[in-house]
Amino acid sequence: MRAVVITHAGGPEVLEAHEVEDPPQLGEGEVLIEVAAAGFNRADTLQRHGRHPPPADASPYPGLECSGTIEALGPNVPSRWSVGDKECALLSGGGYAEKVVVPAGQLLTLPEGISLTDASGLPEVACTVWSTVFMTSHLSSDESFLIHGGSSGIGTFAIQIAKHLGIKVFVTAGSEEKLAACKDLRADVCINYKAEHFLERVKQETHGKADDVIL
Repeated sequence: MRAVVITHAGGPEVLEAHEVEDPPQLGEGEVLIEVAAAGFNRADTLQRHGRHPPPADASPYPGLECSGTIEALGPNVPSRWSVGDKECALLSGGGYAEKVVVPAGQLLTLPEGISLTDASGLPEVACTVWSTVFMTSHLSSDESFLIHGGSSGIGTFAIQIAKHLGIKVFVTAGSEEKLAACKDLRADVCINYKAEHFLERVKQETHGKADDVIL
């Protein structure tokens, strides 16, 4: 198969497409994905610069999320997954390749109406926001939510899912352009932290209560 290889530490020019060995044999509960698209994350940039080595048992190729089609199933994969299914996946590495092995538990079925290309950028932000904000912090619709860096990948996803659930959303960002992007996603209170103190504004908007959950 072909994969994007980091030839040495450096800028984008060190990335090259090479013929490499096929993925290893599927283990218990693993699936083989024929990759359609891969998401791009800051960790990929750090890995390219030599500052974020992959785990010892992970693929040496960058790419922490991807989308594609299930090509093969390993032993004891749950029956909900089938060859030919269109999925996106959270990876420990290897998304920048034609094929990648992933535990079935890290697959996400494509939401209706979402293309394979768009879905490749969902797993990292979706898993991060859902696990921290809702599974850990238990944010509910009668609470308020402060998102620092509201125009980031994590921030924009968090705004959208919180507003879908009817939650009041506060965001901070460092420019009016970034705040405008947050407003377009229906953030309720948008604060330029370079122009005003976000804590004072939050207290003002909540009548001294402050926010229930901060991301």
